[in-house]
Amino acid sequence: MDIIKIIGIGIISLAIIIILKQYKPEFVIYVSIISGILIIFLVMDKFTNVINLLQNLSNKTSVNNQFLTLLLKITGIAFLTEFAVSICKDSGECAIASKIEIGSKIIIISMSIPIISNLLETILKILP
Repeated sequence: MDIIKIIGIGIISLAIIIILKQYKPEFVIYVSIISGILIIFLVMDKFTNVINLLQNLSNKTSVNNQFLTLLLKITGIAFLTEFAVSICKDSGECAIASKIEIGSKIIIISMSIPIISNLLETILKILP
């Protein structure tokens, strides 16, 4: 079970971080980054399975592949942003974390404009 591996990495990383904070606090951020990357690699296989499933469903339906690609990119941006924000907050840099959040929200909004405009056009076609 992958969740046991993820929890194990988290607990081991936490123990290492607690010990390192006492002796070498400058290395704590590296342990946090490495554990996050390990967890991302563990779930990457599951995420690719979800992407393949969505692409298969998209090919079987009339959903535009461009919209699916945009949604996957937006989801990826959200995950990467959360990872970066967590690292910044762990290292005590809340100001940088909030700037990353704002930047990612602006990028996500700008990327979602084609989907929103297509949805509004569809609604206007349906309304009399």
